Amino acid sequence: MSTLTLWRNANIATFTGDAPYGWIADACLVTDGAQIRWVGASSDRPREFAAATECDLQGACVTPGLIDCHTHLVYAGNRAREFELRLTGATYEEIARAGGGIRSTVAATRAADEDALLALAVGRARALMREGVTSVEIKSGYGLSEADEARSLRVARRVAQQLPLTVRTTFLGAHAVPPEFDGRADDYIAAVCDWLPRLHADGLVDAVDVFCERIGFTVAQTRRVFERARSLGLPVKLHAEQLSDQHGAALAAAFGALSCDHLEYIGEDGIAAMAAAGTVAVLLPGAYYFLRETQLPPVEALRKAGVPIALATDHNPGSSPTLSPLLMMNMACTLFRMTPEEAWRGFTVNAARALGLGTEFGVLRAGARADFAVWDAEHPRDLVYRFGHQPLLQLVAGGQRVAID
Repeated sequence: MSTLTLWRNANIATFTGDAPYGWIADACLVTDGAQIRWVGASSDRPREFAAATECDLQGACVTPGLIDCHTHLVYAGNRAREFELRLTGATYEEIARAGGGIRSTVAATRAADEDALLALAVGRARALMREGVTSVEIKSGYGLSEADEARSLRVARRVAQQLPLTVRTTFLGAHAVPPEFDGRADDYIAAVCDWLPRLHADGLVDAVDVFCERIGFTVAQTRRVFERARSLGLPVKLHAEQLSDQHGAALAAAFGALSCDHLEYIGEDGIAAMAAAGTVAVLLPGAYYFLRETQLPPVEALRKAGVPIALATDHNPGSSPTLSPLLMMNMACTLFRMTPEEAWRGFTVNAARALGLGTEFGVLRAGARADFAVWDAEHPRDLVYRFGHQPLLQLVAGGQRVAID
């Protein structure tokens, strides 16, 4: 029996080739199981696909499935009270140093059982899928003990078992110093480095991340974690230069980091190092907006240096409690002055690169994975221009329609 499906009567943004957006009007694509066999203008469709099962998309706009390359989906509790406190003048750093912030989420997460964490994470992942997401990175970082970090990573793996999503897991044990290690950050980093080989041996870790910041970990401490990751053959990422320039991006680039994320305060040395290493800049407009930051990430300098720019929701309970990639695209354009096409590339081809997913993700071409979104829109820029709407008509992951209701 043929597994070919012809998805016809569409306008397709492939994000390949020389045309803006890789745009093909009056187009169709052919899938064969989980892979795309052909994409092009309807008038050029090869005869060999004449027997394919047909699906009429009725003139809809088709894009690659979105890739959310920076999220913290596994946690319990919320921090709405801290939101109130910030609005009365308390800073993010003051709240964190007073025992709020990440530590409050750690307490709630440790108190929740694994099935409860899974139900919460699956609900959040479904919300992302309703906005076209077919691939997602899920970080740990709210357990901060070996058992609780392992539990968080297992939950992330279970999300991929329950939903038709491609999931990449990132170990973020070096997110904050837990209460039992108060005043002993170096000892905690030693513990993180001790846990990592066992977590990796259990198949729980795809990449390793660190929060390198004044309220996080120093460059020297970050280096220790990265060295352990490298000894295990694991790629690294970094929460870098969000609140100050700690020169963490240059260190991450020296380790061939997949990405450095946030980057509001990155300097010329960090940008140059990232460009030389091919490290992706992941910008997070949700956190910038929610924390009422004023220091813009240096988008123009990143452009000029040729650093690929990705975007993500950074969904987390403290600084970016959003589950809307489309809103993040709009914010990237309105706040960071990115173009709509840059925003789209930030959630497709460049996001795939930030996760090390390979060239078969984030594009629509022969040989690519059959992950795509079907939208009630004339063009991808319409989806960036509007916000607060629900334009997704269909989601296809691995060549199969996905229930999004």
